[in-house]
Amino acid sequence: MNTTDCLACTHTGADTLPDREQVVRTEHWRVAHAFDSALPGWLVLLPTRHVTSYADLTDAAAAEVGPMLLDLSRALRTVVGCVKTYQMLFAEKEGFSHLHIHLVPRAADLAPDLLGPNIFGYLKQPREQWVPTDRMDELARELRAALPQR
Repeated sequence: MNTTDCLACTHTGADTLPDREQVVRTEHWRVAHAFDSALPGWLVLLPTRHVTSYADLTDAAAAEVGPMLLDLSRALRTVVGCVKTYQMLFAEKEGFSHLHIHLVPRAADLAPDLLGPNIFGYLKQPREQWVPTDRMDELARELRAALPQR
């Protein structure tokens, strides 16, 4: 795949991005709010370099992702009140082979039919149920403010 055909690479290379597309941005990672989610706080961690397999991360990117997942999980708990977060990595959907890690807030009152991998039901909702872009931007700012200063 040519990286110009990769949505993640195109967004990462943009001169400016809305807050929802850069909740966090480091040399190795960009964190965005999922654009097609009906669940507020559904985050996606994307390497800034085009890779399709976790094994292809640089050592520096791999070292950075663990602490980032921890910090973001804690920030999600503070901002959206989740009891835990789910972390998933598949990168198999057509057009989304760029490695991306889903970090999904799991509410205490989550419906039983959405537990575990069924949480992806939030990505199958009609567009009118998706989190509005202004709310995603607001969540991005709140999450950023809840992250520890390093």
